[in-house]
Amino acid sequence: MDSTSTPSVPTREELNAELVAVPEPPEQPETLPPPGFEDSLDVALRHVKGRRGGDLVGVILVGSGARRAITTHSDIDLIALVKGDTDAHEILRAGERLVDIRYHGYKSVEDELAYSLRLPSLLRKGRILFDHEGVTAQLIEKSNQRFRQGPPPASINEQIRLKASCYHWLGKAEDLTEKPGTAQYLLTLFYEDCIQAFFRLRGYWLTAPVDVHRFMFSREPALADMAGQYLNATTLTDRLTHLGQQLSPVPAVEVHGLVEAVENRREIDVAAALVRTTLHDLLELRIRRDERFLGLNGHEAERQQRVLVLAALPQRIQRRL
Repeated sequence: MDSTSTPSVPTREELNAELVAVPEPPEQPETLPPPGFEDSLDVALRHVKGRRGGDLVGVILVGSGARRAITTHSDIDLIALVKGDTDAHEILRAGERLVDIRYHGYKSVEDELAYSLRLPSLLRKGRILFDHEGVTAQLIEKSNQRFRQGPPPASINEQIRLKASCYHWLGKAEDLTEKPGTAQYLLTLFYEDCIQAFFRLRGYWLTAPVDVHRFMFSREPALADMAGQYLNATTLTDRLTHLGQQLSPVPAVEVHGLVEAVENRREIDVAAALVRTTLHDLLELRIRRDERFLGLNGHEAERQQRVLVLAALPQRIQRRL
């Protein structure tokens, strides 16, 4: 009996040995600031020191200047930390740039780190321009620690409010399709609320507006692609019917879904009160959308069925309190 020889299968080590090493990409140099930026920054810093020199404990550059993402039209964003309780705002021109200066008491900023949705991510990338006795450096370190802990979770109240707000603007835009300019403006509010809901409901820190789409693409490419299609849509119909409903965080709000979300929370009494106050608008918007999409034309039986569901909801919630 003839024996047939079978070729030997190469091992993983043999295959890896034949691979050509991919060289690491060269490290890119830091982007140099446009001419005159540092001069304008020096002027702004001297202004802050001259105005609040006696109680000034720190000055932090934030925004595009701190991120090394300066453009021709970038302004200079400064946070001036002072002693005591202060909350002031000042805008001035330094050279060719506008300077936005926020004056805050450093202790109040430190306390606000615990619950703020923006400060930790804003300060952690800040560039210290002036620091008295290391106060500003300690604040930056606390911002980094707070950032690593993640943003405070959205309560059931905030979750429902965010979703209801998105659906509200989308429904209003649908109602005003005969006024395209107004509808497009309402859709800008809808998109902004959708972005806010994305970050809060997913548990992400808020980012700078110029980084929103890039951040979304790194986390959820499909959603980022949908957002890009929405922004590039050329007609109001495309934004409303093809993309708006998919982009909304509540494309199909159902009464029982809200009830189940409430049942899984400890703050049932607060959530139930909020459900009672917002659900009517949600159902009305859903009814109008269904009538338009399904061609019901105000079918009374469909409307009555949903009204009965709405009427029974408070009793269902009360039985669980």
